[in-house]
Amino acid sequence: MTILSFVVLYFFVFLMGTIFGSFLNVCIYRMPREESIIMPPSHCTGCGSRLKAPDLVPVFSFVFLKGKCRHCGVRISPRYPLIELLTATVFMILFYKYFISVEFIAAAYLMAILIAVFFIDLDHKIIPDQLVVAGLAGALPLTVYNFFKPVQIFGETYWLNRLLGLLPGTGTLFLIAVIGLIIYKTDDAMGMGDVKLFAPIGIFLGWKLCLLTLMLSVVLAGVTSIILILTKIKSRKDTIPFGPFIVIGTFIAIVWGTDIINWYMNSISN
Repeated sequence: MTILSFVVLYFFVFLMGTIFGSFLNVCIYRMPREESIIMPPSHCTGCGSRLKAPDLVPVFSFVFLKGKCRHCGVRISPRYPLIELLTATVFMILFYKYFISVEFIAAAYLMAILIAVFFIDLDHKIIPDQLVVAGLAGALPLTVYNFFKPVQIFGETYWLNRLLGLLPGTGTLFLIAVIGLIIYKTDDAMGMGDVKLFAPIGIFLGWKLCLLTLMLSVVLAGVTSIILILTKIKSRKDTIPFGPFIVIGTFIAIVWGTDIINWYMNSISN
């Protein structure tokens, strides 16, 4: 494959990433408000004017319009193009890792859903069930594919390993939630959204990478919490959403998880 072909492929992946990111912006804004992500068509949240094609080009419309609505002049949040660029960057990293493969499609699909989860949970401390269902809907064909054609995907070969992926994340967090409810009479120990979110993650990644994701998420959340408390940004009584750390942990596991596991197994065997 020529250098030009590589450039064209990466540009296409980047372009698709920005388009997906633009759609994720709609999901991030509308889902917590329980609005349809299809109707009405995209419109300015300030004046309600329907957006035309020149207003909807990912990233470039924001730059061209200088971050303002061309109808009413209201300021457009820079987070919109940032999410589009973030999604494109994630897609390109995954493409670099897996190139044209089932793994790339699966990873890109899962991470698109998780990017929406990241920002919704960060803003509203909820994980919409629609995103969990979308994740499970994507995990089903992957499991069926692995059943009829047992090939290694994310380090797992057989479909049973994917079903076992439900145990490390969903099983562990559900147990924590039940213990918190029984012993401490509270459901604050673990949100059920986090419990449900690990279901599609576990099926996508299999039990090994799911376990790694859980461990990474807990470590990242713990370190961040300590830093926030020490800097007095948060107090010990404050809660922080766990979803964003699950998203980061999942991305690390998808890209570097197999290497991390191999490194760990080699280190303890020596």
